[in-house]
Amino acid sequence: MNRRMSSEETAPSADLSQIPAQITGPAAWYGPAMAQSDGWIEHITQAELEEVEAAVRRFDEAGEDPAHLRSEAFPLPSLAARLRRVLAEVLDGRGFALLRGLRGPWLDRGGLRAAAIAFLGIGSHLGSARSQNARGHILGHVKDLGLSSQDPSVRIYQTRERQTFHTDSCDVVALLCLRTARAGGLSALVSSVTLYNEMRRARPDLTEALFAPIETDRRSEVPAGELPYFRIPVLSWHAGLLSGIYQRQYIESARRFPDVPPLTARQIEALDLFDALANDPALHMTMELRPGDIQLVHNHTLLHDRTAFEDWPDPDRKRHLLRLWLAPPGARPLPPVFRERYGALTPGDRGGIVVPGTRLHAPLDPA
Repeated sequence: MNRRMSSEETAPSADLSQIPAQITGPAAWYGPAMAQSDGWIEHITQAELEEVEAAVRRFDEAGEDPAHLRSEAFPLPSLAARLRRVLAEVLDGRGFALLRGLRGPWLDRGGLRAAAIAFLGIGSHLGSARSQNARGHILGHVKDLGLSSQDPSVRIYQTRERQTFHTDSCDVVALLCLRTARAGGLSALVSSVTLYNEMRRARPDLTEALFAPIETDRRSEVPAGELPYFRIPVLSWHAGLLSGIYQRQYIESARRFPDVPPLTARQIEALDLFDALANDPALHMTMELRPGDIQLVHNHTLLHDRTAFEDWPDPDRKRHLLRLWLAPPGARPLPPVFRERYGALTPGDRGGIVVPGTRLHAPLDPA
């Protein structure tokens, strides 16, 4: 009688002897110590805010489509230089930053269109915006639409459920907070480098399992010629760098496909330990995003999470964040296996979700 072989059985074994037992550097941080510092907060100055306001007004008056906004059409004489420094810290340093203070009467007057133009304009100085779903949205809306992640076509950011620690399918994810929830909805970050170090110290045998390809559900967003799932290791070592890609719920939901084998006991134990470490308050940190905050997170060195939340009954007060998936031209090299999810490996032109018929646009309607 034939049986399906597990992905662990069919994948090559990782050779941990080729990877440092302890990876050091600014990306290997611990939450409590990081939370005590505010060096990761960048306060937007009044002069920089006025630059953004002028660029928004000019672009808006031209009547252009925000989906086609490029940095040349959104000049930021002084802020652009600071954005480059911040991006360098995100890509090569601690892996995240918070820009605080994108607020003002002009944003209130301009409403969602002005906020979208400002966010896309700032993002254009960081990298190219990538499609976040099968509909080609380069501007995402993180808002509860009354949906459930139990539906395999639904993504968790469309619900008010806890997201759990995960990565997005891009180099850098950016969030602009417009409105906060009545309660909850905190942002949490954990270093995947620190997770590796702790796991390697405690259970090197289970750590090895994370370097073997594993199936992850595409959630019904399937590029042309691809399977409804992709196979990439949770952790990869390439060009002297550790890179992660992870979404536990989607690893488990990939088992719904008849050609995907069940997880082995060893894989489950490894993933359980990885999750337990990510959820350990001694490793992760949380922060509350305020209106006007822009959070930048490097997916290759961090996992991010959002706690469940209780929203306001008034529709005009409901929690609402805008999201960008960005491909910076100076991003790190990625191993060839990432092509299966990122579509390409070229920095500045990779990541995102593109399926047949996808047309890139920046919707102002969350639905």
